[in-house]
Amino acid sequence: MLSELLIRRWNEFDDVAALTELLHRAYKPLADMGLRFLATHQNEATTLDRLSTGVGYVGEIEGKVIATITLYHHKSKHNAHWYDKPDVAVMGQLAVEPELQRQGIATKLICHVEEEAHKLGANELALDTAEGAHHLITYYEKLGYRFIEYTKWDVVNYRSVIMSKTLV
Repeated sequence: MLSELLIRRWNEFDDVAALTELLHRAYKPLADMGLRFLATHQNEATTLDRLSTGVGYVGEIEGKVIATITLYHHKSKHNAHWYDKPDVAVMGQLAVEPELQRQGIATKLICHVEEEAHKLGANELALDTAEGAHHLITYYEKLGYRFIEYTKWDVVNYRSVIMSKTLV
């Protein structure tokens, strides 16, 4: 199935409502854990804003969007000093349809974004996740990401772990 995966840039012809619903479905298990990630409840305007302030990518299989990720370069955020570094890019809004998870799609999206970040001149690719999402932290560690710092965003109900990977 992964040989059929097409990763491309998000464009204005993509259905923002459908992408928002995909985010809600993919993040539902985290919401069920009591973790209020923005993607668990964001509206279409927020999805569009997050895509537009970075470079959004979608994963397609047979013409159907089944995954997404967004790359931000030089994303300055309060409370995250690592994100303010000029050679650090940030990825976020990663989601895969629940029935297609654990098939390597997210890893392919992350690898794609790592390559794109490197092309933009970033030496590091960073992300943040909930401190209580141990399965995600372990997953990112297996991909080479390391702990950088903790922060607390106003829009979530947990302390976040910022992780980063040196790009080669």
